[in-house]
Amino acid sequence: MSFAQDAWEAIAPIRKAIDELPLLTGMADGTLPRDTFVYYMAQDAHYLADYGRVLAAAASQTTDADELLFWARSAHTTVIVERELHAAHVADFAVIPKSPTCTAYTSFLFSLAAAGCYPALAAGILPCFWIYEDVGRRLKDRVGDLTGHPYADWISTYGDPQFAAATEQAKQILDRLAAQADPGTVERMHQAFATASRYEWMFWDTSWRQETWPV
Repeated sequence: MSFAQDAWEAIAPIRKAIDELPLLTGMADGTLPRDTFVYYMAQDAHYLADYGRVLAAAASQTTDADELLFWARSAHTTVIVERELHAAHVADFAVIPKSPTCTAYTSFLFSLAAAGCYPALAAGILPCFWIYEDVGRRLKDRVGDLTGHPYADWISTYGDPQFAAATEQAKQILDRLAAQADPGTVERMHQAFATASRYEWMFWDTSWRQETWPV
């Protein structure tokens, strides 16, 4: 079994918990309250502003030209293309401050970048690709005709075949890195992948609750 598939199987309980989140079930059937979706989109915009920098850090750490181009293109897509999606739903992102969970998640990714272990950084990056692609694709299949659906643009973005192709390329990068790594590095990769996956669950869960700072 490849590293990517092994890591994916290891987070099966997390993926099951993600499928059961009320934010996603409400998005699927169109009953998600609009204010909850706006809060989520604002947090996602805060997250992606940092995620783009993390992708750029991965580009700077690889010695492989193809991987450099992939991470750099992904950073560009994150900052330019997905920002347009968020701007269509949230007029002023500054009105909704960055949540504790969003801050913790991006801080974790920045810590991977600062540690300088490129394989672990790449492993921490992958769940955002893969979980969103998996959720978006299955949501798109479940909903079917998106005409008139209140969250059609979000579902279409992450259920898009081009996003699936980018996810597959990221998985292939992880598999190559793991094949060349020593056992200790592979373990760090698994830990980074699992931790980022937990943060993905937390991100959607706290968006549903519209998390605020306690003090």
